[in-house]
Amino acid sequence: MKKGIYLLPNTVTLCSMFFGFYAILLSFKGQYIHGAWAILVAMIFDGLDGWVARMTNTTTKFGIELDSLSDLVAFGVAPAMLIYSWSLQSFGRLGWGAALLYVICGALRLARYNVQMGSTESKAFTGLPIPGAASLIAALVLFYTEIWGGEPEDNYLMLILTFLLAILMVSSLRYHGIKELSSRKRMPFWLLVVVVVTIILIFMFPEIMIFTFSFCYMLWGLVESVIIFRRKRSRQKGQTQ
Repeated sequence: MKKGIYLLPNTVTLCSMFFGFYAILLSFKGQYIHGAWAILVAMIFDGLDGWVARMTNTTTKFGIELDSLSDLVAFGVAPAMLIYSWSLQSFGRLGWGAALLYVICGALRLARYNVQMGSTESKAFTGLPIPGAASLIAALVLFYTEIWGGEPEDNYLMLILTFLLAILMVSSLRYHGIKELSSRKRMPFWLLVVVVVTIILIFMFPEIMIFTFSFCYMLWGLVESVIIFRRKRSRQKGQTQ
């Protein structure tokens, strides 16, 4: 700390924390759509700070710790306050218990990631990343408002989803990240077309597409784990026979 800190990547990290805190304030005011968008904007800054640090070779332990604290605010507390204010208040203790469990599991997820950084989580993530869980909650608010309008009342699906996201974050399921994609490796031409079409669809139907991608990402870890489990079972049966 006596040598100073790198200003650019840490400023970007604090921008992510700012939008997370702003989402909390908006949730208290009942402005749920704006709060959901604030969380998604925080995700953009969260992705940028790591990219800026790697590009400028300014990755430090201080920046890593600050990033985790920012993630806890933007993707732990903010989504919990959003989903609680939006749909879980009517469940009473069960509702705030689900929101609290989400925050606790998010904190545990971040602590485990910091401990495992550079080893088992060098590429694939162990458990649902906390930004992925936050994006699904934010996208759900936007999707529900766009399709049905208003706010859900006594909707047990929202309660179950909150508990599920908390469990998935501290699970041992494997989730893939952007780090596994190499920008130096040649890709098929059709993949570029898919990316362009996807970007166009996101601009045309942002609420629907963001929710679709977030929900599919959550399911992908479950589906892949089932496939891996079945392959192991079949190999064990083959070896015993």
